[in-house]
Amino acid sequence: MSRGVLVTGASRGVGAEVAKAFAAAGDRVVLHCRGAVDRAREVLAGLPGEGHAVLSGDLGDPTGIPALVEESAGVLGRIDVLVNNAALFVDEPVAGSRRIGHPLADTSYDDWVAAWRRTLAVNLEGAAHLTWCVARQMLEVEPADGVRRGAIVNVGSRGAYRGEPDVPAYGASKAGLHAFGQSMAVSLAPHDITVTSIAPGFIATDMAAQSLDGPAGDAVRAQSPFNRVATPEEVAAAVVWLASPEAGWSSGAVLDFNGASYLR
Repeated sequence: MSRGVLVTGASRGVGAEVAKAFAAAGDRVVLHCRGAVDRAREVLAGLPGEGHAVLSGDLGDPTGIPALVEESAGVLGRIDVLVNNAALFVDEPVAGSRRIGHPLADTSYDDWVAAWRRTLAVNLEGAAHLTWCVARQMLEVEPADGVRRGAIVNVGSRGAYRGEPDVPAYGASKAGLHAFGQSMAVSLAPHDITVTSIAPGFIATDMAAQSLDGPAGDAVRAQSPFNRVATPEEVAAAVVWLASPEAGWSSGAVLDFNGASYLR
């Protein structure tokens, strides 16, 4: 039975591959993006099946999230699956250094505060507010025959555990997302809504190409005993499985997905 799926941050990388994987499984997908509408439409054009759409919105602005969910539900009929994939990675060059991000020793207080506010507003608060709106719709609107009440998958990060010294707000936001997902798993289980998270390591997206192709690429690959990094397609396949009825008993889990590059 076809499901309605909302994937945030779906204009490129993992989000785009997640949208493709759900569409290939016969589901209808809304691809959310913040501003890269043309790029998201290129992804949309390649999706199999019908009933897909592109919608834009800034998840860092909580006032616009209810309208995004309402419009998505209007396109899909009902949101059966939510994938919280959108994330902000503050990568502004640090003055006087080739490093990027907001490492404490090299970042002014004002820039530090700004980085934390921007990152948490999207990566954690945005996902939380979107989850509230989608979960309430899941509770209020009956699913189609043969479709379960709902599934929510959060795309977190290995950095929540391994640490992100140059972008600590990013690592903290992903740790918060994992914890939030577990809280929601307990809260929503009585309503037959599952909530899981995936914590990938390094992924070979176009945004990561510069690092992987540069001098540090071999060291990044060597973090895993497989001597490679994940592909977006591998992450997407895991997300689709986590949202499947067969994975229902994994609700509350955080799936480490890093090729044994970090064990805990």
